[in-house]
Amino acid sequence: MLNRRHALTLAVAGTLAAPAIGRAQAWRPSRPIRLIVPFAPGGSNDIVSRLIAEPASQTLGQPIVIESRAGAGSVIGSEHVARAAPDGYTLLINSAHATVPAIVERMPYDPVNDFVGLAVAGFSPHALVVNPRFPAQNAREMVERLRANPGQYNIATAGLGSGVHLAAELLRSTQRVQAEVVHYRGGGPSVVALVAGEAQVGTPTMASSIGQIRGGQLRALCVLAENRTPALPDVPSATEAGMTGLVHEEFFPIVAPVATPPEIVSALSAAFQAAIRQNGARLTEMAGVTPRAGFETPEQVKTLMTEMVARYSAILREAGVPKQ
Repeated sequence: MLNRRHALTLAVAGTLAAPAIGRAQAWRPSRPIRLIVPFAPGGSNDIVSRLIAEPASQTLGQPIVIESRAGAGSVIGSEHVARAAPDGYTLLINSAHATVPAIVERMPYDPVNDFVGLAVAGFSPHALVVNPRFPAQNAREMVERLRANPGQYNIATAGLGSGVHLAAELLRSTQRVQAEVVHYRGGGPSVVALVAGEAQVGTPTMASSIGQIRGGQLRALCVLAENRTPALPDVPSATEAGMTGLVHEEFFPIVAPVATPPEIVSALSAAFQAAIRQNGARLTEMAGVTPRAGFETPEQVKTLMTEMVARYSAILREAGVPKQ
């Protein structure tokens, strides 16, 4: 009888304890979360973050505040997150996260091992654009003009080590053109420079330039992809335009400091992935960013990061761009 009573007591205690354990494991933020964008406002990371922050904040029950910390090709903002308390309240979105280590000699953080992946907002090809006053109607005409006038024209980038920089170096190396690469503090400022005619040629992300392309403020000569993108169906792909080797896309990882506890990682990951699914169509339509499956766990995001760091490094070394 005593053994039976003891067993029943343990069973009841276990039943009562189970919800408490569940509550302890389910993390909910108690104050606003900062999502650091390591570029100036108006660029692709800023635009993508705003499309997913609102639905993610609704899931988490706290606001997600977008904070710009630009400088050093995204290194300043990324280092800030790497050194932040691993409590779930300081996160990073950075499409240059895998390109910067390919060109910056001494990184103050490890882009793979100092972070834990939460989600990947999507992938986006870059575009080859010119100021509307530039005397070229297609990609081949642009290349011919750059070759005929070495050093006369500028190519705008979103900063040293950014994906836009990598795309610009691909343009110079694969098409054998001599043009001055000018680094700005983010995709937004680089697009402003292109619209103003301060720079004549650019390889911006779709997210930072799609509005200006549709509005006629920039002329898109091709997208740096093998196939056309649904976001700009009338613009030829680089393959169609005869731009051999000029294919490059960016991805948008969302990460937290590496020591962030698993229950916090799980809650944040679920919220961001739900937001990406909810706003997938808007990401494609408004930013030219296409979500993809297969990056739902920290391990999958880390594998992608590792592969992309190696890939981008190989591209830049092949293009003859030294680390700086």
